[in-house]
Amino acid sequence: MHSRWLTALLLLAGTASLASAQVDYVRDVKPILAKHCYRCHGASQQKGGLRADTAAFLKEGGDTGASLAPGDSRASVLVQVLLGTHDDISQMPYKKPALADAEIATIRAWIDAGAAAPSNEVPDKAVHWSFVAPERPTIPGVARPDRSRNTIDRFILARLDKEKIAPAPEADRATLLRRVSLDLTGLPPTPAESAAFLADRAPDAYERAVDRLLASPHYGERWARLWLDVARYADSNGYSIDAPRQMWKYRDWVVAALNRDQPYDQFVVEQLAGDLLPAATRDQKVATGFNRNTQINQEGGIDPEQFRVESVMDRVSTFGTAFLGLTVGCAQCHDHKFDPIPQRDYYQLYAFFNSTVDDGHGKATPGGTLEFPGEAQAPEALRRELAEARGDLDRYLDTHARAAIVWAAALDGPARLKLGATARDAIGRPFDELTFAEKRALYAAYPGATPEFRANNTALAALERREPRPVTTLVMSELPQPRESVIFIKGDFTRRGEPVSPGTPEILPPLAPTPGRAPNRLDLARWLFEPAHPLTARVIVNRVWQQYFGRGLVETENDFGTQGLPPSHPELLDWLAVELVAQKWSLKAMHRLIVTSSTYRQSSDARPDLEIVDPLNKLLARQSRLRLDAEIVRDVALSASGLLAPQIGGPPVFPPQPDGVMTLGQVKRDWTASTGADRYRRGLYTHFWRATPHPALAVFDAADGFSACTRRLRSNTPLQALTLLNDQQFFEFAQALAARIEREGGADDASRIDYAFRLSVARSPTPDESRRVRELLAQIQPSASVREAWTTVARVLLNLDETITRD
Repeated sequence: MHSRWLTALLLLAGTASLASAQVDYVRDVKPILAKHCYRCHGASQQKGGLRADTAAFLKEGGDTGASLAPGDSRASVLVQVLLGTHDDISQMPYKKPALADAEIATIRAWIDAGAAAPSNEVPDKAVHWSFVAPERPTIPGVARPDRSRNTIDRFILARLDKEKIAPAPEADRATLLRRVSLDLTGLPPTPAESAAFLADRAPDAYERAVDRLLASPHYGERWARLWLDVARYADSNGYSIDAPRQMWKYRDWVVAALNRDQPYDQFVVEQLAGDLLPAATRDQKVATGFNRNTQINQEGGIDPEQFRVESVMDRVSTFGTAFLGLTVGCAQCHDHKFDPIPQRDYYQLYAFFNSTVDDGHGKATPGGTLEFPGEAQAPEALRRELAEARGDLDRYLDTHARAAIVWAAALDGPARLKLGATARDAIGRPFDELTFAEKRALYAAYPGATPEFRANNTALAALERREPRPVTTLVMSELPQPRESVIFIKGDFTRRGEPVSPGTPEILPPLAPTPGRAPNRLDLARWLFEPAHPLTARVIVNRVWQQYFGRGLVETENDFGTQGLPPSHPELLDWLAVELVAQKWSLKAMHRLIVTSSTYRQSSDARPDLEIVDPLNKLLARQSRLRLDAEIVRDVALSASGLLAPQIGGPPVFPPQPDGVMTLGQVKRDWTASTGADRYRRGLYTHFWRATPHPALAVFDAADGFSACTRRLRSNTPLQALTLLNDQQFFEFAQALAARIEREGGADDASRIDYAFRLSVARSPTPDESRRVRELLAQIQPSASVREAWTTVARVLLNLDETITRD
């Protein structure tokens, strides 16, 4: 009992500060009630006679009388049962974890302020804050306007003024340049760039540096990686076979689109429906690879329809995550438990994606692959050799393979499923209509195939392995006739329910009518950018904000629904969303706005005065220190070493990795490390196998490519330090960094140490740091060469926490 009353007193003490933040019922209180109370006190049941899905029902109360005493939370039964201090009623929720202290404090602040709520609230259909279109809010006044560089700062400072917290001072200029360089391009500043910036004392020096970085082609590479996480990009098909696929044309399209600052509305429309645009260009078709990044199951014996359906469902879930910030996939089997998304709405979205070509799961259908003729040519001698070998084998099959047709036609269903897709397609068709590939595949399954065929077929396969693969990419393409879409009962594709037509969730603005035809993916894509749409702009500006501060204004960046957290700065979120539209959906304009704000430019130094009042830095009284993304950890080391190959785009590459990694999947594969410039490309271009990702990417929390990833984890494990010290690629970087220090750093240890730090962390060392490096050199040099000694120093510098952290 003592602990319960102590908790109550602490919550009472915290209520006053929350009240100053103007708790809103719809935005702040209703999501808490929906999360904890509706299951037992909602539309379906009302235990104790209490219904809690409107404020009016709460005030009316249940069997014990009114639940609220507006203006007096201490006297409110609701608060008493949440705290467990009521004399007769057990603590609620019953036999479940208690509400968090902050949640109870929010409810108390709302009650103490009078328990105001909309008078037209409808049970289970009250409009959640995220379903109301944003409007440009009034820009608040602040106590110290001189601390504000742009509108962003006014919203942040106004909140800090209310909490009586001062913002942090601006970061030092060396830190600031490294921060914005890593954030905008994923690469640290060179020593020359740092020196020029530090020497430039003009008032607009920083803004000009920002403009230079935004114009860099490396900007597109840095921000493409984050979009590719959302698009679940990988260079393999997934599932147990995890065969390689060509998708890098889509990756390069994303880089190029971001570099030219393609407006976000066009960027999205082309990815969702570029193939349906009038006179669609090849690039617009390539863009539709966004929805072809689904896994492809190539195992024998699968039901192709099952996995086609799973691909469509993946596209629906990805659509909801990427553009709506909603857990749409939760309505696949039943009405959404918390958000107003009935199962019918889910399958109406499903219908938009259900009539596309999906080659890969079993039988191939023309139209789902786009080829780039002439981009990969075999040498002339190899082409002649291949043509001769194929001609010889084709003539042999014409006289020997007819018996295989008779054999295959007699196979039962299970036996046929064991054949490959190409061989299955040949069964039952006239021999003269079969392609060379079909005759060859069918005869290779045939038990009576001659030793001569097997020898020639093996020789041809060896030649074909030397042949460059045609450059292709997977794209979206509509079938001539749409498939029927139905509701799957309990999400089971074998249990077909009532038919549905393409449509959008009822809680969101209606889709514009399409007279004379059913709406298609292009209509869906354009619907996202209707002026009344409440989510599209909010979701993307929140995701951009998250990259700069470590968490979004809506911390649950993939869930803007009733179970998600409300925004920490709702007015700022709406202002940014409206501003993005006003800037004609220019993402570069939003990046510039954020990185030139005083809020962004603050020091990230820890502040003891914030440890209790804002330990997670949600009020943004300072910047956040962020461990670099996996690919950028590699890029920083490449840049420091001088090995970085800066070319943009092209096929994926194969940097060194530990032996044995490619034996961990079901299919054992080779990994031949790239040579020349390809060995030193940015991490973005590393070939990504879903089943066996490069260990240096996996250990630093790269996305797995299986589903849409809107926020990467940032773990801290001993394996990360071991990778930086001992992984072959990082050892090569350290050797190159040592050589660069010797070559460019001057003749004495002091100047070399200074240069080594400027290459690694973009600043000069402190006297203590210089001393410790000199001591390390003194310990090593008696038994090592100069190069070996500096290689050891380089390994230490590349393993510094500061080297892999954005301050």
